[in-house]
Amino acid sequence: MPLSREEIAERLAEAGYIADDELATAIAIMQLLKRPLLLEGEAGVGKTEVAKALASACATRLIRLQCYEGLDQSAALYEWNYQRQLLAIQAHQGKDATQIEDHIFSEKYLLERPLLAAIRQDNPTVLLIDEVDRADEEFEAFLLEILSDFQVSIPELGTVQAVSIPHVVLTSNGTRELSDALRRRCLYHYVDYPDVERETRIIMTRIAGASATLSLQIARMVEKIRKEDLRKVPGVAETLDWAAALVGLDVSDLHDRPELVHETLMCLLKTHEDKTRMTREVTERLLGRVA
Repeated sequence: MPLSREEIAERLAEAGYIADDELATAIAIMQLLKRPLLLEGEAGVGKTEVAKALASACATRLIRLQCYEGLDQSAALYEWNYQRQLLAIQAHQGKDATQIEDHIFSEKYLLERPLLAAIRQDNPTVLLIDEVDRADEEFEAFLLEILSDFQVSIPELGTVQAVSIPHVVLTSNGTRELSDALRRRCLYHYVDYPDVERETRIIMTRIAGASATLSLQIARMVEKIRKEDLRKVPGVAETLDWAAALVGLDVSDLHDRPELVHETLMCLLKTHEDKTRMTREVTERLLGRVA
């Protein structure tokens, strides 16, 4: 992966992700310094897609750790294959206890989880630690060693050093404040909703059959909908769903099919409250502002 910001943006675009200059710069610095990159922003702005596109652009494997409340070391780092260990103990009954212990706590019985697997690959992978803010605060302590030194301490085996240093991308929706220790170990970039020009390019890149005119109209309409008092603001994924639906229904101009525009807003609106607020009158008002 080239370090030039322009080349990175081009490679990401080829992988289907339209990055702005600041994000391309952040990725370039991430690779230059071999530091994790923390992407923060509202749900649906495309943070996870950055890691997917980066893996595609680097022609490497994506290893994903989906965070959730209660996530612990055994699910994130490693655990032992207890069933095989019990079978081995039964098979070696009568032998020296120390020898049995050394045998069952060996590589043969170790189960890799995402964090350990990412640093044991021959070639650098993209490690996505997704929605880290959903995990408990205690879980962040597990991350500090691997994010600082790219190594994992396993009491029975010792310290496992990285075979290759992965490209680490962490995402956060801001549901809770992350620790200073975690933030200090990462580069930081805030991912906002794309502007009209960039969202138009995203639609044209991702949706086959979406013309420049229709893509621009969709992007402008979504921009105006996001400014309404909604409970769940539509993200880029919802924009792409709506664009795909309109193209599939043979809509070439939003102004020609205003009723269908309103009926297909189910692709953007995810709560009953928001659907109730987006009346036909509101849709017509917003559509009237779209050139």
